[in-house]
Amino acid sequence: MTAVNSSMCNESSNAEPSAIADDLILTIDNGTQSVRALLFNLRGELVAISRIELEAYFSENPGWAEQHAEYFWTMLTKCCQQLWQQEEVIANAYQQRVRAVTVTTQRGTVINLDKQGQPLRPAILWLDQRLCQHNKAMPWYWRLAFSAIGQTKVVDYFRRKSQANWLQQNEPAIWNKTEKFLLLSGFLTHKLTGEYKDSIGSIVGYLPFDYKKQSWASRWDWKWHALPIKRSMLPNLVKPGEVLGVITELAAKATGIKEGTKVLASASDKACEVLGSGCISADTASLSYGTTATINTNNTRYVEPQAFIPPYPSAIPDNFNSEVMIYRGFWMVNWFKQEFGQNEIEKAQELGVSAESLFDQLVAQVPPGSMGLMLQPYWSPGLKNLEAKGAIIGFGDVHTRAHLYRSILEGLAYALREGKETLEKRQKQKITRLIVSGGGSQSDAALQLTADIFNLPAHRTHTFETSGLGAAINAAVGMGYFESYQNAVNAMTRIEQSFIPNPNHVRLYDKLYQQVYRKMYRQLKPIYQDIKKITGYPE
Repeated sequence: MTAVNSSMCNESSNAEPSAIADDLILTIDNGTQSVRALLFNLRGELVAISRIELEAYFSENPGWAEQHAEYFWTMLTKCCQQLWQQEEVIANAYQQRVRAVTVTTQRGTVINLDKQGQPLRPAILWLDQRLCQHNKAMPWYWRLAFSAIGQTKVVDYFRRKSQANWLQQNEPAIWNKTEKFLLLSGFLTHKLTGEYKDSIGSIVGYLPFDYKKQSWASRWDWKWHALPIKRSMLPNLVKPGEVLGVITELAAKATGIKEGTKVLASASDKACEVLGSGCISADTASLSYGTTATINTNNTRYVEPQAFIPPYPSAIPDNFNSEVMIYRGFWMVNWFKQEFGQNEIEKAQELGVSAESLFDQLVAQVPPGSMGLMLQPYWSPGLKNLEAKGAIIGFGDVHTRAHLYRSILEGLAYALREGKETLEKRQKQKITRLIVSGGGSQSDAALQLTADIFNLPAHRTHTFETSGLGAAINAAVGMGYFESYQNAVNAMTRIEQSFIPNPNHVRLYDKLYQQVYRKMYRQLKPIYQDIKKITGYPE
């Protein structure tokens, strides 16, 4: 393994005055598997953290993923109160030093509220797989337009996947009572401030949103015909770094945050991850090794990562994140650990070490290339490959669970390399740096094979909590601590460790990628389509 430790800490061109050097920003990061309350200083250092594991979702029917909206709020308040009770927090008066609050959340989770602002039903999570029945026909001129550009199937999928359409069809009484239709970020903002507002940077989902203009769609946009949502049901939008409101008396009692503290807009967890990793130019890619694995670049112009797939709003105002997603990315790693990794998990508990360190040892038992075991990580279909399924080929009697585990990591890296090449073509600019974040970034083995497969150094940042840090950067700029996002990134982000490509491994991986991996989907696609016809899965 070739790793380089780095103490590089860029100096801000407008470092914070000493009078405010002790100010803190509270980031609330409500992910899929946990909620975290994070205190950052203006040097980007995580000075305190409280974390509560979440029951990610419950499922009353196959493929459904729901969670009670008030559960998210209850866990958020508990997480904050738990933070203030920590000895170090009390000793250093951190609670009194919080000057701003910001919230970043999972994307695409929707909540129906009535006229009193109360949830009408459980939230439908981004993981939910339900599809509504075919909707009534769109106006003929839109059907003609979609047919002309070859996007009829994509638009049909958008309409079938829309939670709003499903609710109108299957729970019309609930839909008719819905006064507000919010993302989780908008719901938590309302609970904290009493305002129906949300950040432009948080809007990702099956909503009437114009990704190019970064605003709710104009009245003539086709999405208003495709969805039953009315403009009055949606929150007002503000740019990242702008004020959403202030902590209300009720929220202060529930969370322990001082009443009147400003709540500033940040962005979705992925967008904040990109910013918190220091990826603010198109030549630097942010790799997220999380539940969904992604590769992102930040662009000042609208660059579709794939034709007719929009770039999402960046955490930097008026910028765009061009993103390629691998659904169920590092979920596959957790799947492996649950199904095949009990020995390591139990041994780690006995030794008092992290389970990840033992899984890294498992990877080390296997040579690069996993002795020909190749994995295609399409465990869930994407918008451009609706029939896709996962595949593992090349099995032989030499293969063990260690080979399987390494092949999962390699398959994800192959898929993200393919995403990198797509992004380079679309944005017409080479990617020369990789910065890796997310839970999987804590694995040295994962970062080394990433460097080898991409043939680029893979960098790990100084903090694991990059989404929380990105949100804190939004708040720091919004509060006026820094004049620009460049200055804030210089002051609050830095590289901790770098993994350098091994030339021998690079050559092996390049052959496997070019001669095997890139052919797998094309050759297996007809088989996937037959499987779908026979079994109906995936729908």
